Amino acid sequence: MKLSPGLKRHLRLTSLALALALALQTLLTTTPAEAAGAAGPQSKTDARADKLSPDLRERLRGAARGSQEKAEVVLQLDGDESGQLRAFLSRNGAHVKGRFKNLAAVAVELPLAAVEELAAFHAEVGAVSTDHEVAAAGHFSLTAGATAVRGLAGGGKQLDGTGVTIAVLDSGLDTTHKSFNVTGKVKVSKDFTGEGITADPYGHGTHVAGLAAGVSSPTKGAYEGIAHNANLVNLRVLDRAGRGKVSNVLAALDWLLANRAAYNIRVANLSLGAPAIQSYRTDPLCVAVRKLVNAGVVVVAAAGNDGKTLAGRKAYGLIHTPGAEPSALTVGASNSFGTDARGDDVVTTYSSRGPTRGFYTDAAGVRHYDNLAKPDLVAPGNKINAPEGAGNALAGGYDIESGVYPTAGMKLMYLSGSSMASPAVAGAAALMLQANPKLTPNMVKALLMYTAQPLAGFNQLEQGAGQLNVDGAVRLAKLVRQDLTASTALGAAMLTAAAPAPQTTIAGHTFGWSQAVGFGHAYGRGSALVTKYQKVYGSGLLMGDGIVLNDGILMGDGILMGDGILMGDGILMGDGRPWLDQPAFIPCGLLMGDGILMGDGLLMGDGILLGDGILMGDGILMGDAIVNPLTVLVTGDNTAHMR
Repeated sequence: MKLSPGLKRHLRLTSLALALALALQTLLTTTPAEAAGAAGPQSKTDARADKLSPDLRERLRGAARGSQEKAEVVLQLDGDESGQLRAFLSRNGAHVKGRFKNLAAVAVELPLAAVEELAAFHAEVGAVSTDHEVAAAGHFSLTAGATAVRGLAGGGKQLDGTGVTIAVLDSGLDTTHKSFNVTGKVKVSKDFTGEGITADPYGHGTHVAGLAAGVSSPTKGAYEGIAHNANLVNLRVLDRAGRGKVSNVLAALDWLLANRAAYNIRVANLSLGAPAIQSYRTDPLCVAVRKLVNAGVVVVAAAGNDGKTLAGRKAYGLIHTPGAEPSALTVGASNSFGTDARGDDVVTTYSSRGPTRGFYTDAAGVRHYDNLAKPDLVAPGNKINAPEGAGNALAGGYDIESGVYPTAGMKLMYLSGSSMASPAVAGAAALMLQANPKLTPNMVKALLMYTAQPLAGFNQLEQGAGQLNVDGAVRLAKLVRQDLTASTALGAAMLTAAAPAPQTTIAGHTFGWSQAVGFGHAYGRGSALVTKYQKVYGSGLLMGDGIVLNDGILMGDGILMGDGILMGDGILMGDGRPWLDQPAFIPCGLLMGDGILMGDGLLMGDGILLGDGILMGDGILMGDAIVNPLTVLVTGDNTAHMR
């Protein structure tokens, strides 16, 4: 494994501090019993110690004795729901709101006082989480690069998403709009809100679906979706006010997992989110998304719109769930300023930045933060013109109608947010899967990141690998061998021909690809990411699998990662060049699994040495010093589009 000169240089400075940090961490996380030689935790669940989500634990601490307060929770089960558990729920007057068999989860409402006993005395209950509210996270085809690849399907056909179905989990869909009013376009519509309708009185879902797969003919291609001939499945999880519950989304994901093959659902778009408080290992939305990805569905999620504080300062560490899930394709919002050329594009001020800040608490009471590098990439999401559902609440409450097509069934409106960026990536994934149906979700993610355009002046915690480049991703996807399986040798040829030059030209502007792929806490860089098959591109694996920590070096273990890939080198600051040539934002800043943030100043985060909310190099605050994650309110696009 090759190490860059910068990494070698800084390893000499950080090795001593790393050893000290790990020693301190061991000291702080060792219980008295373990210090005396008792056996340690037997499983990850045991290591987490507390089955209750952090916000539920806080709520229990603040509850008055004898309180009759109710709690809406999601139970994640380690096995089947036993008779003992059913009896407990019945005895405590619990109301079962939904059973999600395919996800091994149950949503219930029960007395808050019974929650702790539920977690403590029922072995089949793996985790108990709050049934949080979820909300909407808030020239398009040409600037994204989709127009350039339409003719690549071959045989006189268009590369437009034909044969691929995208599931949109949102506020419903106005199927009377001419962007969708095509026979067979919408395969099925289902409501999971309890309101009994699948239309879109809020307006968000119609706009999102149009960006992913709105048909081309009504506007003669001017306002077509990225994959305008893809089919749609409308799963309504947000109500007429654009709000829902985690249990609504779980019910839809459970249905999707059971019915994906019947409708050839290869992509799911979730332009919604809730506060990411729990670690992705136990967060119910993250766990459900992982099951979908492992089953072969590309799950695209909005990063969120919490990129700045009320005072206008940059905020880090506020990625929403399910965008905090490492297997999801998490998308932030860029601003193209309405131009096709991309030389002036930037990350929007409101787009949520990483790292992820979900955590679990171990038996010693120590918090362990995920600190995953997110988002994965950004896409145009500012003032995007797309279908306006008839009589929707957003258009009725704000002056956002574009006036381009004033006739009924043809109206368009402007919205902004990572909600608008996410369906662009979902549409791109559909084009890639049409071009090469054998791609796994991990391959789709890797190719999208590798071909992304790094934006000048923004680091990887703001833009991920860079801005969506549909042209590059599809051209590379077509070259990926279709006979790759779990038995394919590590390092085997991944492409059927030589890799194309790592650059794309759109509207006369040529830009280089990032040539980088995220692996959880680190980025891998180099052409071997696409020329040599990596085992982590298979199904049922996380992209971060096989990345090991060894004396402060993030590197491949020789089993899952092939040679020729540079790992580590911290979080990079973009200057518009490929990530291979970028200067470090946090030199040798290795983000490690247990919430330790290493930098040149040898500062340790998350209570290890200096506590949360370290003031970082450019004067920005990260983590709990910005906002208490237990009290975050998701604002949604009804405020984000006004920015």
